[in-house]
Amino acid sequence: MSEKTVYAIASGKGGVGKTTTTVNLGTALAKAGKRVAIVDVDLGMANLGGFVNLDAETTTLHDVLAGSASVEEATYPLADNLVALPSGNGLEGYAETSIEGLKNVVNTLQSTVEYVFLDVGAGVSHETVLPLGLAESVILISTPEPTAVQDVTKTIELTERAGGAAEGLVVTRTRPDDIVSAEEIATELAVPLLGAIPEDNAVRKSVYAGKPTVVAETESAAALAYEQLAAEIGGFEAPDREGPTTDSEDDKDQDDDDDLTLELDLDFEEDEDASKSNGNADGQAASHSDVSSAITEAESETE
Repeated sequence: MSEKTVYAIASGKGGVGKTTTTVNLGTALAKAGKRVAIVDVDLGMANLGGFVNLDAETTTLHDVLAGSASVEEATYPLADNLVALPSGNGLEGYAETSIEGLKNVVNTLQSTVEYVFLDVGAGVSHETVLPLGLAESVILISTPEPTAVQDVTKTIELTERAGGAAEGLVVTRTRPDDIVSAEEIATELAVPLLGAIPEDNAVRKSVYAGKPTVVAETESAAALAYEQLAAEIGGFEAPDREGPTTDSEDDKDQDDDDDLTLELDLDFEEDEDASKSNGNADGQAASHSDVSSAITEAESETE
């Protein structure tokens, strides 16, 4: 795995597990001693607000991008090594934001953490395409469903037009009897397969428990898969688990549109030897013209 520090977690389709992946990947890396920041860049439909018990008075990314607050004021500790910068829920605050300020947000976070994960919204707009070029690499998320795979194809195209690069694919909600395997999907998309997350009711249980799956359901197959993904990204060995279990008897969704009401007391140990990485995202941002052309072409193809 290359020495990248800023990742966009993206897919053109909603409900495929982008936020769930962002939360669990970031938490697994933090458990391993890596310093991590997760940022909700879905300015219109925020999903990470539950992390900080978001209310009307909470300072968010909306305030930062509107120029009325600093990055530090909108960043909240979740556990050892893990912080979150949530987006706001108010339409008034959303209207005052300028997504171009995201580059400064990323640069600021990079001075204090080793990894920055941008949880990108679904669809095609200026605010969803810009992070694809700003990030050093893009992690693509899809389920085995044909419509989800098709939308990832569009996301790859938009990433290229925004000046970004795809790190690889994570396929969520996989089953042994899937008609097309995760490996075949990655081959079809011509991108590396980073991981496959099995359909597992433990994911939904963890949401209701108010904790990431890698904390609430540590012995589940989904938790193990997320830990293996984190190890792949972070360049370390995944924890050795015996007999991971998959609880999918109720066949329930793992959609990232579920309300995430995660608690702040994740309470895992901090690695005191974890080092800081002062990477530089200068020059990574997609130009306005690149983003505009990407949006125009994407929209024209769907007409």
